[in-house]
Amino acid sequence: MDPATRVERIIAPALGDMGYEIVRVRLLGDRGRRNLQVMVERTDEAGMTVDDCADISRTVSALLDVEDPIAGSYELEVSSPGIDRPLTRLRDFERFAGFRAKVEMREPIDGRRRFRGQVLGVADDCVKLELDQGVAELPFDGIESAKLLMTDDLLAAAQSGRHSH
Repeated sequence: MDPATRVERIIAPALGDMGYEIVRVRLLGDRGRRNLQVMVERTDEAGMTVDDCADISRTVSALLDVEDPIAGSYELEVSSPGIDRPLTRLRDFERFAGFRAKVEMREPIDGRRRFRGQVLGVADDCVKLELDQGVAELPFDGIESAKLLMTDDLLAAAQSGRHSH
């Protein structure tokens, strides 16, 4: 199991109890200078505050000091997803249906790995994306990365506090 997955398993229960949900955990950099990025959002979908990030940072630091899942030194960075957020869970594709996204697959589908289009939702563990050429059904398990694309619709929704249709 890679270090980021180990970290996520260690911290997810405590953060869940605190009212937060992990969006993504990544360990970046080389041995000399590594960053542990923990991206979190509130389960009530309210905006994250500096106090939220500080509480999360203290909790994560305490848990990782005990478990010590990462060899060597690293810097902990707690953040919330931005407007052009990563889509990491199947339900993210339901929540953000109607918005445009960029999806990159691990293996090519019909000769391509990168897709851009409007998120239509989820069906049978596949993400449905409306492309210029029609609708693509992309197996969720095969997605390497996905994120919302910055559009006027997305900005308007974020400014009004409405994150889903």
